Amino acid sequence: MKDTALTKTHISLGAKMVPFAGYNMPVSYEGVNIEHETVRKALGVFDVSHMGEFLISGPKALDLIQKVSSNDAAKLTMGKAQYSCLPNEEGGIVDDLIIYQVKEETYLLVVNASNIDKDWNHISKYNENIGAEMRNISEDYSLLAIQGPKAVEAMQSLSSHDLAEIKFYNFIVGDFAGIDHVIISATGYTGSGGFEIYCKNSEVEQIWNKVLEAGGNFGIKPIGLAARDTLRLEMGYCLYGNDIDDTTSPLEAGLGWVTKFTKKFVNSEALAKQKEEGVSRKLIAFEMEEKAIPRHDYEIIDGEQNTIGKVTSGTMSPSMGKGIGLGYVNSSYAKLGEKIHIQIRKKTIPATIVKPPFYKS
Repeated sequence: MKDTALTKTHISLGAKMVPFAGYNMPVSYEGVNIEHETVRKALGVFDVSHMGEFLISGPKALDLIQKVSSNDAAKLTMGKAQYSCLPNEEGGIVDDLIIYQVKEETYLLVVNASNIDKDWNHISKYNENIGAEMRNISEDYSLLAIQGPKAVEAMQSLSSHDLAEIKFYNFIVGDFAGIDHVIISATGYTGSGGFEIYCKNSEVEQIWNKVLEAGGNFGIKPIGLAARDTLRLEMGYCLYGNDIDDTTSPLEAGLGWVTKFTKKFVNSEALAKQKEEGVSRKLIAFEMEEKAIPRHDYEIIDGEQNTIGKVTSGTMSPSMGKGIGLGYVNSSYAKLGEKIHIQIRKKTIPATIVKPPFYKS
């Protein structure tokens, strides 16, 4: 089990630690509902240093990224980021990721912790015929997510740059919390605004302490992975390993918006055919009609008691006080307003298909 550079700090703060993606990670400090509300109403800071980072550089960098990723990275310019996925050869997804253009011929790929080795091997395989320069810097860098509506105001004292000027999915490389040359990115996994800070492991403790100090008057708290999950689910954001995986196509998962057929990429011809013919199942969002919590792998049932799909993610929404979930169903049932049922133990509980996000600020 690996530690992040802040593991001892989390333990000293009383965090409940759990194994996650091969790392010893804080799942909660005070409790998921309190931490969730803190991010929705004020701001919180997450240690998400378990995420992986690859540097792809050189004259062939863009060629490699265009080959392995579904989105059109040619539209990136320095200071911009892009959500994308890595399609596999069988129609599924190797991983979802964020791509940053940090220099003219240098890109930072941020991948999920549980997929670091798998992603590296997949990209390396296609690089054999392309020849870009690849560096896996995952072990050397830390990542903090400072999320919430008060993030800009609370963090402004830590940088000479105007943080309010950094637009969504844009970033700067600048000074933050007394450290030069960190990435300050207006991205996140919560739907409540804020930043993600990329820095060296040797710098992260200073940044963490100064973030908590600067946010003290704004109600900042350290936040664990449990609240990160409820926050992302309220937004309808996919979680790799639950809502998307090696067997789910980007089109089935509602990721057609990051699947651009203006270029050729891994399995693009088969996916283009799938788009033309239509998918047989779709990822849907649903709200429970009664007080009940849908869970991963619960069956989704139609009005005739036929199984039409499975829940991939579910929780009791802290913001809304109702059960919410994502799941795949046969495409004929994937209509907004459609009534479905979730099999919870021996009961079938009614639910309604809705358009995400569940939570609207």
